Amino acid sequence: MTKTLLIVYHSLTGGTLQMAQAVQAGAAAEPAVQVRLLHAAQAGVPDVLAADGYVFATPENLASMSGMLKDFFDRTYYGALERIEGRPYAALICAGSDGEGAARQIARIALGWRLKPVADPIIVCTHAQTPEAILAPKTIAADERERCRALGEALATGLALGVF
Repeated sequence: MTKTLLIVYHSLTGGTLQMAQAVQAGAAAEPAVQVRLLHAAQAGVPDVLAADGYVFATPENLASMSGMLKDFFDRTYYGALERIEGRPYAALICAGSDGEGAARQIARIALGWRLKPVADPIIVCTHAQTPEAILAPKTIAADERERCRALGEALATGLALGVF
């Protein structure tokens, strides 16, 4: 039976998208797992309910997750509440400083859904601190993309084997 990994992301400058695509590439190596990469604006309750595991990916905006990812959670939270308990999830944050605020917000929402964290959040710090640097297109280093790829591979393998 095929399992589904849903990756929901928002990216303004491309960094978070690169991280999400790396997870997608790692997970795609597992033939028993269908990987769906959806922009937060396009993902809805049916997508959440149909998935067996999740990756939530966001830039850090003002020490928080992006408004677009928050909007995704606002639109899907109650429709999925008590219907996805125990499913695995992981988080990706492309941060200008530390990313911890965004990671805490995602963890609190996932706790409300009773999801199971299967990895520490991957936080990539770009050190972008000026308006110009914050708004500039990002390039995520190969070693950081590899961490994301490995996470995708591990999540997909765990789903396929029924570990999660």
